[in-house]
Amino acid sequence: MNRKLQLKNYSAFFILFGITIVSLMPFVWMISTSLKSASALMSIPIEWIPEHVSFDAYIKVLTQLPFVKSFFNSVIVTLGSTFLNLFSASLAAFIFAKFNFKHKNILFILFLGSMMIPIQVTGIPIFIILTKLNLTNSYLGVILPAVFNVFSIFLLRQYMMKISDEYIEAAFMDGANLFQVYLKVIIPLCLVPLTTLFIISFMNYWNDYFWPLIILTDPNKVTLPVLLSKLNAQYATEYNTLMAGSLISMIPILLVYAFAQKYFIQGIQEGGIK
Repeated sequence: MNRKLQLKNYSAFFILFGITIVSLMPFVWMISTSLKSASALMSIPIEWIPEHVSFDAYIKVLTQLPFVKSFFNSVIVTLGSTFLNLFSASLAAFIFAKFNFKHKNILFILFLGSMMIPIQVTGIPIFIILTKLNLTNSYLGVILPAVFNVFSIFLLRQYMMKISDEYIEAAFMDGANLFQVYLKVIIPLCLVPLTTLFIISFMNYWNDYFWPLIILTDPNKVTLPVLLSKLNAQYATEYNTLMAGSLISMIPILLVYAFAQKYFIQGIQEGGIK
């Protein structure tokens, strides 16, 4: 029996190891391509390890392109959208989880149903609203739609439903108002799902291409995904420069995940997404 169990474990290990290797191949190819010179990009046979390592692509990204400016634009948009999403979603989740009002369940089901509507459909009315508010070509115009995110509300609601109502009742008995209960009771008890949601939201907004492309028309305000997309020319593409820029743009996501990874799986499981 033990030998059969060991055989299953070894089989699972080798299968997972193979899947991991296959999954890492595109990433390895990105690194390899970014270190190649322009003449070696289309060489046959393919050079997985460049014969002559060149950092020209990285130098070009950092010196000839407005990469640093676009990097900080992405930081502003991503952090603004992420924190607005966390704030609005946690407030809505608190109401849905701990308060009873007429047609609450029907309203929440309608909320969940809106997840099936793609941004390409809702983008037109949102763009018209932002235009009338004179928020186009501004960071606020990119950040403001993050105020409504159904997935974030759902994730936090599932966790808040498991928080005992006695904490809230005790806070009200001590004289706390509704917002103080939210800020001093609910938020500290939801640090795990909030951290998980921070990682998910940060990755989504950092890699977002569609909305910044539509809203930001000033070249000095474009984000990294929009800037990197411009390296895909109609007749030629500098793949080494594109890969170098993409690798550098991945650094913030890797850092955020490295510091908060211990909360990630725990938050997903406790939020009811299995």
